[in-house]
Amino acid sequence: MAKRSSSRKGSGSSRVRRVARSATPAERTLQVPSPGSVGYTAAQIQVLEGLEPVRKRPAMYIGDTGLDGLHHLVCEVVDNAIDEAMAGYCTRIEVRLLPDSVVTVVDNGRGIPVETHKQTKKSTLETVLTMLHAGGKFGDSGYKVSGGLHGVGVSVVNALSSWLRVDVERDGGKFVQEYKRGKPMGKVGKVSTSKTHGTTVSFQPDADIFPDITFDAERILQHLRQQAYITPGVRIEFSDERQKGQVFRYGFYFEGGVKSYVEHLNRGKPVKNVEPFYVKRENGSGMLIEIALQYTDVFTEHVLAFANTIHTVEGGTHLAGFRQALTRAVNDYARKHTLLKDKDENVTADDMREGLTAIISVKLQNPQFEGQTKAKLGNPDVRGAVAEVMYDGFQTYLEEHPQDARAIVGKVVLAARARAAARAARETVLRKGVLDGFALPGKLADCSERDPAKSELFIVEGDSAGGSAKSGRNRQTQAILPLRGKILNVERARLDRMLMSEEIKALILTLGTGVGEEFDLEKIRYHRVIIMTDADVDGSHIRTLLLTLFYRYFRPVIEAGYLYIAQPPLYKIQKGSERRYAFTDAERDAVIAEITKKSASKTPKAREEEVLTRESPEVSEGSATAAPGVSVQRYKGLGEMNPGQLWETTMDPEVRVMKRVAIEDAEEADSIFETLMGNEVLPRKKFIQTHAKAVKNLDI
Repeated sequence: MAKRSSSRKGSGSSRVRRVARSATPAERTLQVPSPGSVGYTAAQIQVLEGLEPVRKRPAMYIGDTGLDGLHHLVCEVVDNAIDEAMAGYCTRIEVRLLPDSVVTVVDNGRGIPVETHKQTKKSTLETVLTMLHAGGKFGDSGYKVSGGLHGVGVSVVNALSSWLRVDVERDGGKFVQEYKRGKPMGKVGKVSTSKTHGTTVSFQPDADIFPDITFDAERILQHLRQQAYITPGVRIEFSDERQKGQVFRYGFYFEGGVKSYVEHLNRGKPVKNVEPFYVKRENGSGMLIEIALQYTDVFTEHVLAFANTIHTVEGGTHLAGFRQALTRAVNDYARKHTLLKDKDENVTADDMREGLTAIISVKLQNPQFEGQTKAKLGNPDVRGAVAEVMYDGFQTYLEEHPQDARAIVGKVVLAARARAAARAARETVLRKGVLDGFALPGKLADCSERDPAKSELFIVEGDSAGGSAKSGRNRQTQAILPLRGKILNVERARLDRMLMSEEIKALILTLGTGVGEEFDLEKIRYHRVIIMTDADVDGSHIRTLLLTLFYRYFRPVIEAGYLYIAQPPLYKIQKGSERRYAFTDAERDAVIAEITKKSASKTPKAREEEVLTRESPEVSEGSATAAPGVSVQRYKGLGEMNPGQLWETTMDPEVRVMKRVAIEDAEEADSIFETLMGNEVLPRKKFIQTHAKAVKNLDI
């Protein structure tokens, strides 16, 4: 969940020296070009052909060239195979991770056609691989429904790969074509006969496009698992063969579809309706709608929406139709069975979210996605179609399962009353903050900078560390908020109870975003929010509690890349005037060895003149053989550092190391937070026992 990155603030354009003098007013007048003058002619108009636009602007097609974009390549190729499965021609998909960042995707579908295309006069295979918007997903004959509507998927992968090879088996033969950075290295050739059918795509991402071409197996597995649930009856196999002599294999095959997916997401959680609600129906226009939901005892929501197996992370019309129908069905049932005390009382869509786990999957012709990465579905007719299927199906389910219905409605009504209490508590917090002056807590040592992009907030454990941080900081850009003790575990508390915590209230006021319904990321006062706790068990616990708070109630802060974890050193190693810091035992031992070797190479006179300074005689256990004159100090807490040490090791933007918190796998993150911070003891104990051997540097 956390990515390690260095921050070097202040090294940007503000340091560029001005070399040329400013032009005089007369010179500026002479420099204004007249209309039609030289400088903007046909020569400046660049025409990009074939796949050149993709290589020139890859982010337009895959979102970015970071790890998200890299893994999007795999998804594009896999989704083509899934389209074959949805069309009823593919039953098995295999994905292999090979050395040197090579990926191979195999399916037993029909195989990409290889005959000459009448428009391009080239092989259809080459046309699909080298031309944007060429594929079998635009007319009515190739695919009834598909995820790759834009027809640029596999051609984009080809353009952004250093090399790509396609093997097609169909029509009694095996056909092969290879490409280099999107350009064919020869014509499609028949290499042998074959009695089978299918397509094999192998590619290596281009290191000139992607800064890092190392694939994350867990990330790929998450996508494959989703596809297996959304496309029941298809066997998907994965193997990681990157380590010599070791092959890690996984397989997915689900008959239960999205209902099985909901049960998977809720494993280990206490549920309200034992039997998940499930409906699958095709409407008159050929749209297939599949929905499953189940309520749990947790206070958060987990809803995933898919359109033609594409995970629409920003939702869309299918999600809007689902929420509308769910709210209407619950209100109608509650009113009919007098479960709402006030005749004018209604529960809202927000009240439905608490504890809800749901999967919405629609399969339709001509989906309208927003953007090439297909983050949101925009078809207007989908909203009404999903709302109709959901309302009819869920209304019937509630009547047929009265015990589950009362449990669900009871959960929703309780959430509505808690929301009202939370609103009152939130208004009290904000009103009190304003009366106290500028809505900022007294313990905050704010920075003088008012531009959030240039401001940092350090959330510090305790008054001792807070004092050092306040004295050692850059007052212009760095604010310090010390927290006293351990904050409330919000995984086990609703918003109204959370707002009773003085430490959490102080943090909410400091951030400036508000919380709950009124949360607004645009109002955040700092674009770097840095958790800075001790490197011991208590510090780790406090950090975990803060991460839980941000994940559950300030998740957009994480998604925007604003949340960081400071990395204070564990050791200070000193010999004479030379002072070094180490973050791990291994680094400590390496520094000791380096200093010892350097000292041994000095002349006897230099060694005699060397002044040894020992700030602490403590040498930590397990260290390398400490050479004479080398002192090693183990920091138990940030409060042990004086302001100067804290600045130069942990807070100075020029040299510090921080971890940026990111949500790479929301589903897995949600599961881990629930396991480690939830009410159930057994899953937590099992998790600790399973992962205990992987823990390093355990400080007890």
